[in-house]
Amino acid sequence: MNSKTIIQTRNLSVYYGTHRGIKDINLSVQKGEIFGFLGPNGAGKTTTQRVILDIIHPTKGSAFVFGLDSRKDGIAVRRHISYLPGELSLYPSMRASSFFDLLGSLQNNGLNKSYLRQLLERLELDPNRKIKEHSHGNKQKIGVAAAFMGEKDLIILDEPTIGLDPLAQQTVLELVQEVKEDGRTVFFSSHNLKEVQEVCDRVGIIQNGELIKTEKVETLTKQQFKRLEITFRKEPSPDALAMKGVKEISRDGNQILFEVAEGLDQLMEKAVTYGVIDIENKAVSLEEIFLAFYGRSKKEAKND
Repeated sequence: MNSKTIIQTRNLSVYYGTHRGIKDINLSVQKGEIFGFLGPNGAGKTTTQRVILDIIHPTKGSAFVFGLDSRKDGIAVRRHISYLPGELSLYPSMRASSFFDLLGSLQNNGLNKSYLRQLLERLELDPNRKIKEHSHGNKQKIGVAAAFMGEKDLIILDEPTIGLDPLAQQTVLELVQEVKEDGRTVFFSSHNLKEVQEVCDRVGIIQNGELIKTEKVETLTKQQFKRLEITFRKEPSPDALAMKGVKEISRDGNQILFEVAEGLDQLMEKAVTYGVIDIENKAVSLEEIFLAFYGRSKKEAKND
């Protein structure tokens, strides 16, 4: 493991009795990157994060953070980490300001009150009210401020923008980018694939407890499949261009949208026989890539 590797897991596995939480997770997160961790509920995202933090112990395998074993050196590791859990639990009768003071007193370098004030202003959060008096969205803002105020080397965020209004969501993404610009690292788990695509350098996709893909966001959206809109001189019949690796998504008269995973050359050979007037390469979003890994369409996802 080199000095630039912040998180390294080796065959990390967790079983809850006979139920598998995660199996043989091997991932690495590098210094100064924003790493997105994607998967549906129950896929193993939170379990992986909790093992990294030594909140739960692995059944087998290991996790290293800053080159230290997260189990043997858990206290030393956590000194350099801020964590925003997906299920945030706060002290309802405590004022937010007192909560921040409490957290600050536990930090070796104390509380940077100037930076905290900046965070609260940007998040438009009043710290003088009791936590129970805040809305769900403002409670999430308290968690966000708590995660960033320590200016730690590694920030682990589990669904950080859940419950936030669009302006607050954008503020969180700006804070994440600023952490990267400062040379620090973010481990970013989210269901909002649009924001993951906006800020993350690489993503890992986890399915049924197994890491099935790790790739740069740019590479993933370019290479997984292509989206081509072809305008024909003569409209092909519905099955005229059917072939392995090519899926017709929609058509409007002579204009047909294809999803091409393989067989592009065969598609073009058949297409020219109908006269090709125009070809447009449509952008593919991370959401579409993600759903493709799970063998589902956007329409199927919306019907869940």
